[in-house]
Amino acid sequence: MNLRAYGRFFVVIGQFLPLIVAYLRDRRRFLLFGGSRQVTGAMRRERARTLLDTLLTLGPTFIKLGQILSTRPDVLPPEYVAEFSKLQDEVPPADWSEAEPVIEDELGAPEDAFDSFDTDAISGASLGQVYRAELDGEDVAVKVRRPGIEELVEADLKVIKWSLPVIIRFIGEARSFSLETLADEFDTTIHQEINYAREARMLDEIKGNFEADPTIRIPSVVESHSTPRVLTMEYVGGTKITAIDELDAMGIDRTGLAERLERIYLQMIIQDGVFHADPHPGNLSVKPDGTLVFYDFGMSGRVEGYVQDKIVEFYIGIANQDIDAILDALVEMGTLSPEADRETMGNVMELAIQDVRGEEVDQYRIQEVVGQVEDTIYEFPLRLPANLALVLRVATVVEGVCVTLDPNFDFISVATDYLVEEGYREEGIKQFLESRGEEVQDLAQAAVRTPPKLERTLDSLNQGNLSVHADLDDTDGLFESLANRLIFGALLTAGVISTAMLYSFATTGATVVAAAFSVGVALFLIRSFRSGRSGTRATPEFTRQGLSQQRPTEAEGTGGIEAMADTSEESEPVGAPTGDPEGEIETD
Repeated sequence: MNLRAYGRFFVVIGQFLPLIVAYLRDRRRFLLFGGSRQVTGAMRRERARTLLDTLLTLGPTFIKLGQILSTRPDVLPPEYVAEFSKLQDEVPPADWSEAEPVIEDELGAPEDAFDSFDTDAISGASLGQVYRAELDGEDVAVKVRRPGIEELVEADLKVIKWSLPVIIRFIGEARSFSLETLADEFDTTIHQEINYAREARMLDEIKGNFEADPTIRIPSVVESHSTPRVLTMEYVGGTKITAIDELDAMGIDRTGLAERLERIYLQMIIQDGVFHADPHPGNLSVKPDGTLVFYDFGMSGRVEGYVQDKIVEFYIGIANQDIDAILDALVEMGTLSPEADRETMGNVMELAIQDVRGEEVDQYRIQEVVGQVEDTIYEFPLRLPANLALVLRVATVVEGVCVTLDPNFDFISVATDYLVEEGYREEGIKQFLESRGEEVQDLAQAAVRTPPKLERTLDSLNQGNLSVHADLDDTDGLFESLANRLIFGALLTAGVISTAMLYSFATTGATVVAAAFSVGVALFLIRSFRSGRSGTRATPEFTRQGLSQQRPTEAEGTGGIEAMADTSEESEPVGAPTGDPEGEIETD
């Protein structure tokens, strides 16, 4: 294992070397010397495309890593998130001769375990591939773990952990923390995804939550033919959810379908606490009667009760357009730093709400907010706890699917109606009134306590006994920088005067030494004025859907914001359900 990991390490470094050199040149234009260089939005987009190709070349583990990174704008700039959001499991299936031993080890010979077995895979993905078979007269889909994937994943995980110290040198402290957390999260996630026993449990649990809803179809697991390496499920066909022409031909109400899809995911996240986390179009299809079919539960997650409550508060804040409530919910979920510039983030939220509601957004207003964000947000980046990263992915991808079904779809309006119908919004208003009542009580008590304290303070002032203590928090090192400049300035002045005097009254050697000293001090003084952050600078996104059509044209050299790629235009994975009524099953 270690030998394979060492070999993979050099392969990975070789693939990443051009990007590493590019990032080094951002800091020093000529690697060992020279100033930093400006990184434009166009340069970041080109690098993101290059990195995407690198991940595809490195294979299954790194494809999965890219998919996870596409949910983490707290780790990567939006240009990279946009490119990685296009990643799907477009991996050709392994040869049957390699996959057959996996089935034999788990279930016995395929011809004995099934009535019939089609050895041509109907879908191939990074971690597994799907075959169609027949069992007890029923069509089934058999998902088989890719041969040798366990060893490759373990080797690549070691490489990723070895590479972290190098990568961290190119990013800020806050993003270093996010990246280290992401590495641990990825380790856990990929081990969960290659364990088909877990996928079967999650599938059964989510299926049970919608058992009474005839408009939703989730394939049943055939437990007798399922193991941690092989998952056999009921075969359910359908028309891909973004096949608009086919849906229209079937007479499907696309607006109603989009609303139903959003409500299903709101129920999963807010009420059930367990959800299907990979809702891209390849994993969703529609039956002729309008029934929604869900595939591939390898990527699924859970939401704790506390986080569910905060998500509800977040949506209620959006419904009420209460910016303070939105920011409070983000802080309490751990998504936004408590020290963030609330005015700037409030402006961002206002634009995001306008965008999602489909309202016209003033171009000058966008430019103004973009400038504010670029000046402040890097210091207070968004942080996504692991359980919220999947929730974010679900929200943005579902929004993209809904907008594809109905370009005028109002995501917020549907969420608001859902909260009202389920009683969440009324409960939120009740809690708001209760908290306001507590504030009134506190204010009344303070009104009684304040006059005596004020009188004592005024007496102390009158007697000359009042003293004020102030602690200045110099987190940016401003005072230290000013002190250094004063010292360098004084030394430079002394050096120049000494050089002049020695030039007039002393030897040439002493004069040269004094002059060299003065030049050195001058260089340090100049450097103190030029020092600042360099390298690749991340800028945040406003929304993942729609703002890209409304933002102003980015000028080269400004490092402006690149909005998220439209998820409805993602390239489809091999074996995704098509317009054929039979459909196909998308793998994990």
